[in-house]
Amino acid sequence: MKRLGTVVGAGVLLLLASACANPQESKDNAGSDARPTQTSAPDKPGTQPDRQPARTPPSGGEKVEAGQLDTTALQKSYPVLVWTEDDGSTVGVVAREGGCGKASVENAETDKQVVITMVETTPKEPQACTMDLRYPKLTTDLKAPLGDRTVVLKNVQRKG
Repeated sequence: MKRLGTVVGAGVLLLLASACANPQESKDNAGSDARPTQTSAPDKPGTQPDRQPARTPPSGGEKVEAGQLDTTALQKSYPVLVWTEDDGSTVGVVAREGGCGKASVENAETDKQVVITMVETTPKEPQACTMDLRYPKLTTDLKAPLGDRTVVLKNVQRKG
């Protein structure tokens, strides 16, 4: 008798496992317009994903090439995208902020280089914050067009 209970229990378990492993449409949904949800976006040639802001400058911006950038003072995992607008009088960058942080940029200019410091300001007092990262595109106006000057990128964190 004990053995019969084990066999029946194993059979029921097997039946439940196979039902979960191969779900089928119920008779109630047989004639409906329900369709499976697509879990990933289809690849379209020539399009950039919206969630990767460090790949392309905004419309109207002209990308500053890597040879004109100095990123040695930049944190290794920081995104690098620099562009100019308004005939080189405005420089844009992708900054990083997270949780309660707020990103901003500062610049300092010489005849040979433009130093752009990306600042993440966090609250002075500890508080509960989300654990997300955001990559805002920020711009700063220059006194003179960028031209051939080198763009030096730095990043710092400050308490507000």
